[in-house]
Amino acid sequence: MSRSNRLTDRLGITHPIIQAPMAGGASTVDLAIAATRSGALGFLAAPYLAPGQIAEAAAAIRAGTPGPFGVNLFAPTPAPGPADPAAAIAALAPFHAELGLVPPAVPAAGGLDFAAQFAAALETPATVLSFTFGVLAPDQVAAAKARGMTVIGTATTVAEAVRLEAGGVDAVVAQGAEAGGHRGTFGGDFGASMIGTLALVPQMADALGIPVIASGGIMDGRGIAAALALGAQAVQMGTAFLTCDEAGIPESYKKLVMATPGEGTRITRAFSGRPARGIVNRVMAEVPEDAILPFPLQNALTRPMRTAANGLDRPEFLSLWAGQALTLARRQPAADLIARLVTETDAAVAGLGK
Repeated sequence: MSRSNRLTDRLGITHPIIQAPMAGGASTVDLAIAATRSGALGFLAAPYLAPGQIAEAAAAIRAGTPGPFGVNLFAPTPAPGPADPAAAIAALAPFHAELGLVPPAVPAAGGLDFAAQFAAALETPATVLSFTFGVLAPDQVAAAKARGMTVIGTATTVAEAVRLEAGGVDAVVAQGAEAGGHRGTFGGDFGASMIGTLALVPQMADALGIPVIASGGIMDGRGIAAALALGAQAVQMGTAFLTCDEAGIPESYKKLVMATPGEGTRITRAFSGRPARGIVNRVMAEVPEDAILPFPLQNALTRPMRTAANGLDRPEFLSLWAGQALTLARRQPAADLIARLVTETDAAVAGLGK
């Protein structure tokens, strides 16, 4: 499958496949290198990295491959208003005790300096800058383009995509409701923005003059072929890469991805304060909705629990982000995954109408 189009030519990739940036540890330098070496676009997930870490990780990717790769950030969001943390702290206290941690404490601001992260991203050898949660300022888009970067935004509705196009991005990720991880919704009601990939992609492709990248529920060649038929010029896949050898998540997490049915995921705010899709576990089941701080305060509050649980391999306390087609994941190196996706896509296209 060498399906050249306007977007793949611009990105310099052989296959219309993008390894989704998965912040929090799943995306690794090795995963990005393997994806790029295999003809896809690898990504550095940098939303939680300090500027020095962004520079170091990007340099390591470039040392591993001369090919194109991207860096991803969270767009700035309004600072949360005053919130009483008592209920959130009380909800997490039993988990801290079980993990042998000190009791949870009032979180600090919880976020990193976006301006510093953005400046660091511009200094990397990355060829793509992508973002989610909003729209970048015009001068930021211009600065990235001046560095020769392709700029990609994330939208969950056509209206959001139109705003992104007006803001100067070069392509838009259409994030369907099936997608794992944080929802990119920024322009309206969250519930109304839960639109499936099958419905979202063709509407977005018709509304925009820039390329659309399909994301959400795409796990194999059948999904890639369907997305291309709907008008997407590439797909962005996250859950499919979670179980690759190079993914930086615990073994128990990888096993749960393959063993959990699609109805075993749901949207939660319990870990970060923003809606995100993941595998249901104790934290999701036991933390009440009225005991959750806004993003990024809740994210900062749950970080010690998640860090400890990762080291102890206790998935019941981890944010197990995954999409609804998770049981289609397979254990294999990233290069083998991409080779399989290429073969499956060709077979799916060849089998149409038979």
